[in-house]
Amino acid sequence: MLECVPNFSEGRNLGVVRAIVDAIQSAPGILLLGWEADPDHNRSVVTFAGQAEAVVEAAVRGTGKASELIDLSRHQGQHPRAGAADVVPFIPLGGVPMRDAVEAAHRAGEQIWSRLGIPVYFYGHAARAPQRQRLEKVRRTGFDGAPPDLGSIAAHPTAGAVMAGARGFLIAYNVDLETQDAGIAKEIARRIRESSGGFHGVKAMGLYLAARGCAQVSMNLVDFANTPLNQVFSAIEEHAAELGAGVRAGEIIGFVPLQAYTMAPAFFRRAANFNDSRIIETRVGQLLHSK
Repeated sequence: MLECVPNFSEGRNLGVVRAIVDAIQSAPGILLLGWEADPDHNRSVVTFAGQAEAVVEAAVRGTGKASELIDLSRHQGQHPRAGAADVVPFIPLGGVPMRDAVEAAHRAGEQIWSRLGIPVYFYGHAARAPQRQRLEKVRRTGFDGAPPDLGSIAAHPTAGAVMAGARGFLIAYNVDLETQDAGIAKEIARRIRESSGGFHGVKAMGLYLAARGCAQVSMNLVDFANTPLNQVFSAIEEHAAELGAGVRAGEIIGFVPLQAYTMAPAFFRRAANFNDSRIIETRVGQLLHSK
């Protein structure tokens, strides 16, 4: 099986998000693990799995519906984005080789351009140019200055561009702070992220969440097997205390692999929304059992 975790640039209009989820779920052979939307990030994340052909079709259908319903030129939100369907990553499950995820990303990209007219940039293991392996290097204003991997335009006027990729598991984990000061969250993010000399495998940014009335440290943990997850949380607490703030709670976006949970159960149980169904193997088993 392959997992796909597309991120869409809509987190406030739940009717739009549900329409995208319905389009994804309309593809035969799909297991919809779940979805969630965040109004401050103005972003939604959908997680689904299945055989490669089904996952590719579902990803294209979701991208198509997003391009119909989201006008990126009017979009406002805290999270960086380049497209209505912003990132479309494919992740191998259960011993599937990474090359299968790469092939799926390339097939999806070809169909997104041919069927929808939205240009595609490949990243991660699916990158066709070394400089595009890191998502943040291409998802920026003006992209990376080079033409898209697929398409004759840099961006669609309302749907933007799709970043299609293949990668291993990424854990999206946020920490809400007991402060409204986004500057504190940004300073903590600077201290803990790898690019600033912090923890290996940690990408982080700080922002203010109006809907919750607090600042947040938002993290992507891209190499959980080699990142001391409990130490990351402790460091956030220590830096927050030093800066005059406390930690409210953690939050998981999407799902986590059993291996990650087994390595650091306390870290995941610090997330207010954690339960066993957040473990991907458990969730897939639940869905298969219910069929």
